[in-house]
Amino acid sequence: MNAPLRLLIVEDSEDDALLIVRELQRAGREPIYERVDTEAAFRAAVESGSWDIVVSDFRMPQFTGTDALTLLRARDQDTPFIFVSGTIGEDVAVEAMRAGAQDYVTKGNLRRLVPAIERELRDAAVRREHRAGEARFHASEAQLRAILRAALDAHITMDEAGTITGWNPQAEAIFGWSEPDALGKVLSDVIIPPANREAHRRGMQRFLATGEGPILNKRLELTAVRRNGQEFAVELAVAPIRLSDRWIFSAFVRDITERKQNEKVQAAVYSMATAAQTAASLQDLLRSVHETTATLMPARNFYIALYDEATDLLSFPYFVDEVDPPPPPRRPTAGLTEHVLRSGQALLSREDFAPATGGAAELPWIGAPSVDWLGVPLRQGDRTLGVIAVQTYTTGVRYGEREKEILQFVATQIAGAIERQRAADALRRSEERHRLLFDAGPHPMWVYDFETLRFLTVNDAAVRDYGYTREEFLTMTIADIRPPEEVPALLQHVATLRGGAALRPGLWRHRKKDGAIIDVEVVPYTLTLDGRPAALVLAQDVTERNQLQHQLSQSQKMEAVGRLAGGIAHDFNNLLTAIFGYADLLAEDLPPGSPGQVDVKEIRNAATRASALTRQLLAFSRQQVLQPAVLNVIDVVGDLENMLQRVLGEDVELEAHLAADLGNIRVDQGQLEQVILNLAINARDAMPTGGKLTIETANVVLDEHYAQTHRPVVPGRYVMIAVSDTGMGMDAATQARIFEPFFTTKARGKGTGLGLATAYGIVKQSGGYIWVYSEVGRGATFKIYLPRVDEPTEAVAAPPELGSVSGTETVLLAEDDALLLPLARDVLKRLGYTVLEARTPADAVAVAQAYSGVIHVLVSDVVMPGESGLQLAHRLLEVRPNLRVLYMSGYSDEAVVRHGLLDPGTTFLQKPFTPAALARKVREVLDAPRPGAS
Repeated sequence: MNAPLRLLIVEDSEDDALLIVRELQRAGREPIYERVDTEAAFRAAVESGSWDIVVSDFRMPQFTGTDALTLLRARDQDTPFIFVSGTIGEDVAVEAMRAGAQDYVTKGNLRRLVPAIERELRDAAVRREHRAGEARFHASEAQLRAILRAALDAHITMDEAGTITGWNPQAEAIFGWSEPDALGKVLSDVIIPPANREAHRRGMQRFLATGEGPILNKRLELTAVRRNGQEFAVELAVAPIRLSDRWIFSAFVRDITERKQNEKVQAAVYSMATAAQTAASLQDLLRSVHETTATLMPARNFYIALYDEATDLLSFPYFVDEVDPPPPPRRPTAGLTEHVLRSGQALLSREDFAPATGGAAELPWIGAPSVDWLGVPLRQGDRTLGVIAVQTYTTGVRYGEREKEILQFVATQIAGAIERQRAADALRRSEERHRLLFDAGPHPMWVYDFETLRFLTVNDAAVRDYGYTREEFLTMTIADIRPPEEVPALLQHVATLRGGAALRPGLWRHRKKDGAIIDVEVVPYTLTLDGRPAALVLAQDVTERNQLQHQLSQSQKMEAVGRLAGGIAHDFNNLLTAIFGYADLLAEDLPPGSPGQVDVKEIRNAATRASALTRQLLAFSRQQVLQPAVLNVIDVVGDLENMLQRVLGEDVELEAHLAADLGNIRVDQGQLEQVILNLAINARDAMPTGGKLTIETANVVLDEHYAQTHRPVVPGRYVMIAVSDTGMGMDAATQARIFEPFFTTKARGKGTGLGLATAYGIVKQSGGYIWVYSEVGRGATFKIYLPRVDEPTEAVAAPPELGSVSGTETVLLAEDDALLLPLARDVLKRLGYTVLEARTPADAVAVAQAYSGVIHVLVSDVVMPGESGLQLAHRLLEVRPNLRVLYMSGYSDEAVVRHGLLDPGTTFLQKPFTPAALARKVREVLDAPRPGAS
C-alpha cells in the first residue's frame, strides 16, 4: 500500500481544496492534508509539519501562491511545489517555475495533477539523496585535508580533440618539450609511444561518447616517451572537467623511472611507495629490530632481507662483530622461498626442509658450509606477502623455538610497517586526488572561516581570475571581494546563515583586484575544519553570459517592435496615398483662391507629416526601399559638413578625424546621410550649453571574440563611423531603450522618439551594426560598422527631366486596395490614358487576355492576393514582351528585396505617393528607351 501523502493545500476555497483531495483519492491515494489561506497559517503549517508536497492557488484575497513559494524556498529547496489555478497564464507560470515551482496545473484539467504529483515526489527523493551525498562528501576531514595539500609534479591540460592547452615547467623537464613547442600539438604525438597511440585515441572516443574511460579517476602507471624518443615509466592521474559546452582534461604526471628501478628490489615491502620513502623507513625499522634482538640470536652477524619470488632481493647487512672482509649478500635458494611461500611455515634448519621434500631432495645451500639461509613467512592477515630470509655466518648454529619466535617478531614488525606505509600512501593518494580536483578546477574555489569570513585557501583559478596572489587572499575576508555598496547585504546574509539558514547557491557581484565588477554564480558547501565551521565555495563568472542574454533579449524585442512598426506603416501608407490623391483631385476641382483650397492644403500638410512618420517606421523596421551604391564615407561627411555645422549651432564645435585609406561601402547615400544627421541632432540636444561633436572613421576587423560578445555580429572587415559628443551621457536603463521607436527622454513636443530608431533600422537594413557607449556625465559615442567592399565608388544618376505627363497609351492597373484602385484609375484617365483595372492578379490576366489592343504599361501593387506583382508581370511578359512595368508598394516586402525587384532597370513607386508622382512615374516608364535601342 502507498504511504499516506502529507499534502499542504494553499487555497481560499474549501470546495476547490476538496476537488484536489477527491482527485487524489480516485487515484488510490489517501492524503493527510491541511488547507491554509493566509501567510501566518502557511508559516505555522510549514514550521510545524513535514510535508511531502505543497499545492497552491495562484491568487487569493489575503495571500498569493508566489508568496507561499518564496516562503517555502527560503526554508526548503526540496519539497515539491505545484500551482493549481484557473487564472495563471503561461508566462506567469514559467516565471513561477523559475522561482522554484515544479509544475502548474489548471483547475479545469485536474487530471494532470496526480501524474504531476507522482513525478515530483520521485524527483524530490532523488534531490534529497543527492544533497545528502554531497553533505557527506564535503563534511569529511579527509576532503578538507585534500584541499590543503599540494599537487603532483608535471601538469598538462588538453581539449576534446587531444590538443595540448597547458604545459608547465615540470612537464618541460620531464618530456623535453618546451611550452611553446608543446602547446597546440596533439598530446598522443608528444608523450605517448607510437605503439600505444591508437589505444589512446579509442579511449578518448569512448569517453566523449559514453563519459567512461579506463584512465579516469585513477592513478595509473604507464609508459611515456621523451622528445628524444626514450621511453620511460610515469604515474598518471587524469581529471575530466566539464565546462558549459565542452570537456577539458587535466593530467598530473610524475616521472617514476627511479622508483620503478628501486621497486624491483623493494616490491615485497610496498609496491606503491617511492624508493626513498620505502628504503628509509625500512632501514630504520630493521636497524631497530636488529639492535634489540641480535644479542638474543645464536648468530650475531647476519643479513635481514625481504624477498618475494616475483621480485629481486632487498637486503640490509648489520654486523655486531666486524667481519673482514664482509661477505656479499646472496639470494636465498628457490627451494627455500618456494617452500615458505607454498606452506606458509618457517624454515629454520636443514631438518625442517627434508620432511617437506619427502627426503628425496637436499637443500642446495649457497656458499661455504658456515653460511646458512633461514626463512619465515611475512603475513598480513590471511595473506603471505613474502619471505624474510636471514643469512648467517656462524658455523654449526641451530635455531630452536626461541629463535623462531624472534624471527616471527621481526616479521610482525615489518608487516606492521608495511601496513602503516600502505595506509599513509592511500591517504596521500586520496588527498592528492582531491587536491587535483580543487587546484585543477577551471572555476575559482576557496575555503573561508564561517566566523571570521577569512580565506583559508584558494585554488589557482581564483588567483588567476581575481588578480590577487595566494598570499594576499589569505590576509583578506570574503567582504573584500564585494563591491562596497553590497557589503552590508553580505553581512546581513551571513547573519541569517549563522542564525541557522542553510547555505544555498546564488547570484552575486564580485570585485577583482583591478576594480572590475563581475557577475558570479556561487555554489557553497559546509564543512568542518579543526572543529570550526567553514565553507567551500565554487564561483563561476557569468558576466559574459548575462551580457549575451541581455543582447539577445534586446535583439528579439527590437525585431518584434520592427515587425509591428512595418505592418502599421504598410497599411497606413495605403491610406495616406488615398488622402494625397483625393486631396489633389479636390484641389484641381476647386476654384483658385477659394476657402476650400486652404482646407485642402492643410489636409496635404497633415498627410505629409504622417508620411514622414511612416518613412521613419519603415526605416526602423528595415522595410524601406533602398538604392544602394558603392561610396566612400569621407565624401559623404564632406558633403554634410556645412549642413551639420548649421544644425549644431555656433556653440557646438564640429571636429572630423577621417582615415585617409578608408575602404568603400555599399549603402543608400541619402539614408546614410540621414543616420549621421539624426545622430548629430541627438548629440546637439544632449549638449544644451555647448560642447564638441567628433566624427571619426576607420577600417576595422571584427574578430570572433568581438562577435561572441556583440551578438549577432558576423566577423569580417568593416568601415567604422563613430559619432561622439561631450554631453550629458546616459545611464544603463536609457541605453537599453534608445533604439525603440517613440522612446524619448526629451520634453513633450521636443521630439518624436524616432530619430535613433530610424538610424538603427537603416544601419541594420544596410547589413551593419550600431552600438552605443555612454556614462552619465561623460558623453556618448555611437559606433556604426558597415561591411567593407572591394569595389570602386559609383556615381548616383540624376532623375530624368520630363515634359508633359499626359498620354494616350493603355494602362493595365492591378491594385487590391479598394481606396487606391479608383483613385489611380481617375488620375490616369484625367491625363488621357486608357485604363484597364483589376483587383487581383487573376483578374489582370483575364483582362489582358480579353483586350485585343496594345497594353503599353502594367502598373501593379507588389503584394496582392494569390500571387505577387512580380509573378503577374512575368506571366504577362510571356505573351506581351513589349509590356512596360511599374511596381507600387507600401514597404519593401520579401517580394521586393528577395525576388530581384530592385535590380537595375526595375521601376518602383513607393507609397504613399501623390497623383503628380504617379503621373510622372508612368510617363517616365513609357518614355524610357528600351534596352538595346540606339
